[in-house]
Amino acid sequence: MTKNTNQSNPEEDLDQKATLLGIGGNLAPEKDYFSYQKRMQKRKEVQRERVKARKKEKGLILVFTGNGKGKTTASLGLALRTIGHGERVAILQFIKGGWQPGEIRALEKFPDYIQFHALGEGFTWETQDRKKDALLVKKAWEKSIDYLERDDYKLVILDEINIALKLGYISLEDVLVGIGKRPPLTHVVLTGRDAPQGLIDKADLVTEMSLVKHPFKEQGIKAQKGIEF
Repeated sequence: MTKNTNQSNPEEDLDQKATLLGIGGNLAPEKDYFSYQKRMQKRKEVQRERVKARKKEKGLILVFTGNGKGKTTASLGLALRTIGHGERVAILQFIKGGWQPGEIRALEKFPDYIQFHALGEGFTWETQDRKKDALLVKKAWEKSIDYLERDDYKLVILDEINIALKLGYISLEDVLVGIGKRPPLTHVVLTGRDAPQGLIDKADLVTEMSLVKHPFKEQGIKAQKGIEF
């Protein structure tokens, strides 16, 4: 018996219906109130079915990369969300660490929920010592493994580890093996520019921050508290 390769996927069908119905507002073609309300009611029903159809749960690999600003900021937003649900978070900063950013001062207010480790000594042009940089990355990775293997941390953030990968201070194979050791429902975030393709292929979610404008480059505005650090 030949398999029917044209069999539709219910989740994809619902996604297509949601796309066709749209998100409403002035993008919807209806001009009168009742026609618009009817469209949005259908959209609500489809969205409810879309949510019901997704029943799986797993620990995710999330990658925030790209040349734009906001990668670390996005990961810290997830940290705040996680502790809001009463779960614990470990944050380990690779490469960074030459200064005390505002996030450390803020997160120190939640000692029962967040462990924060800034394990670098700054950018390469500040340290000017490849051997020392590599040693600090090695120690940061060893500390990361300690958290990745624990089941009492819901989220582990490896901040700027993509830069450590790019600089050749740690191998992609080691990173993939390490993040694979975490419990089934533990999420891990990896940030930094130039995430390698092998990591992107393995990840469940990848967001690339695109640089459109930046005040430092275009206006000569210095790094400011609360924005850059």
